Amino acid sequence: MLSSITSRLSRNISVFNGRSFVRQFASASAETVNIKLPESSFKTYKCDPPSLDIEVTKDELLRLYKEMAVMRRMETAADGLYKSKMIRGFCHLCTGQEAVAVGMEAAITEDDAIITAYRCHGFTYVRGGTIHSILAELMGRKAGISRGKGGSMHMFSKNFYGGNGIVGAQVPVGTGVAFTQKYLEKKNATFILYGDGAANQGQVFEAFNMAKLWDLPAIFVCENNFFGMGTAAGRSSANAQYYTRGQYIPGLQVNGMDVLAVKQACSWAKNWTTNDQGPLVLEMVTYRYGGHSMSDPGTSYRTREEIQHMRSTKDPITGLRQRILELGFSTDDEIKKLEKEARAVVEEAVAEAQKEPQPDESEIFTNIYAKGTEPPIIRGREREEFAVMNQ
Repeated sequence: MLSSITSRLSRNISVFNGRSFVRQFASASAETVNIKLPESSFKTYKCDPPSLDIEVTKDELLRLYKEMAVMRRMETAADGLYKSKMIRGFCHLCTGQEAVAVGMEAAITEDDAIITAYRCHGFTYVRGGTIHSILAELMGRKAGISRGKGGSMHMFSKNFYGGNGIVGAQVPVGTGVAFTQKYLEKKNATFILYGDGAANQGQVFEAFNMAKLWDLPAIFVCENNFFGMGTAAGRSSANAQYYTRGQYIPGLQVNGMDVLAVKQACSWAKNWTTNDQGPLVLEMVTYRYGGHSMSDPGTSYRTREEIQHMRSTKDPITGLRQRILELGFSTDDEIKKLEKEARAVVEEAVAEAQKEPQPDESEIFTNIYAKGTEPPIIRGREREEFAVMNQ
């Protein structure tokens, strides 16, 4: 399994090798560079690829690095809280996949929309959710971003539509968001994420059809981490080249372990859709280090050696760190200080979230019915429950 995954990654994406850096300005004070991405960063289907040249600044690279470092530290904290039974129920971590969320957010505006599945903590963070509100939500506390009622799979913020628990169900919902953008004549796009495990859902293909029929600004993004739960992509999909699965919709495969390749691809995709060229299918080739969820050790269908190999050769945070050092934008000590700050921020958020109270009983029925539309009776409920509901 390791040889097949690494050979495909080597063929389709490259994180450390083949990279060239060209100073755009002679003045070091400008601190702006043009980075040439490897040619293997993108593979296309019925379209031309994005430019391999991407212009970035020192501040932007350091911000991207810190966001990924904070995200990983937050997920590490969630892992510890789950194992100490402070978090209950489902919990899906995005450790290893940080570049997808961070790179995507760097390419769009707050008026663009994102909707994803249940591995949503990182997306909630980049979409404006605080670390405190995310961790409080995971622990079912009143200060949580969904008031402690959503848990790991149901988090929302402005123009972030979740966090959805049913496999593939967010895809038609996101298509509806894109329809709204077109109907209101807004020059924005909707990024609709799903995993390789959801790629064979019928509703995904129904959404493809509607999006193309009406040329919606819908960008379908398959996060291909090679395993749908514990099933390898090749065992579940007759065609595991997910960027070609739109048939009549152009597609792009992206190195999802390189935050700059993700940023470039998402910027290109938004420009495509907002210029009335119709929908796109992106495939982010990525990798999760942990199991599917906290109940999955993640080693029954792959080896520990495979996971360690991916960590040591393809890690998105290590890759960006190397870029920053090679560009002379920061020193090793400065990056360690940044990582220490990220750890301190998360640890403080954990401590504060643990102090938060549980939701009041009255919260059980809030945000279910619009005020004044509550049903007079619900079969199978006790009279006392209605007293709480009507408070």
